[in-house]
Amino acid sequence: MPGAITCRLGIANQARQREITGPNQVWRGDITYLKAGGAWRYLAVVMDQYSRRLVGYQLGVDRSIHLTAAALRRAVLKRRPPRGLVFHSDRGSEYGGYLYRDRLAARGIVQSMNRPKTMTDNAHVESFFHTLKSEAIHGKTFNNAAELDSAVRRYIEHCNRRRIHSSLGFRSPIDYEWEAA
Repeated sequence: MPGAITCRLGIANQARQREITGPNQVWRGDITYLKAGGAWRYLAVVMDQYSRRLVGYQLGVDRSIHLTAAALRRAVLKRRPPRGLVFHSDRGSEYGGYLYRDRLAARGIVQSMNRPKTMTDNAHVESFFHTLKSEAIHGKTFNNAAELDSAVRRYIEHCNRRRIHSSLGFRSPIDYEWEAA
């Protein structure tokens, strides 16, 4: 792609160059840390950039390619995206490893990664994580993984169905997609 910047893995930031006109053109993924029962849990998400809709997620006990692949698998099963979809992430090993890269390629998904030293390339997902933690996590105690999973599931459902975004004309992600269809 012209003007794309390539990182050390040889993977360019394809998402930055893509004009997005509808769902399933650019997805974004990342991982965050959450605590339950005194132990860290890891949340991997997949977001459709067009509508900010969370289309896949997975909570797990380890930060690994298997966690990010499970979130991707859920998103693919739910959305059945066309070949050529761009998947953007940071340059973490959970996304840059051969297993993950091979899974994207097998589905015809184009991999895109942050430019070196540019965390703002994945601001959509970082913003979601900030909001999740501010509105549903901070100040609460989760005694076990099931309590955390339930809170995350409810919050993602809330965000997709009811939480409005100024960038979407003050509509929820599902309403925005529905009205654009």
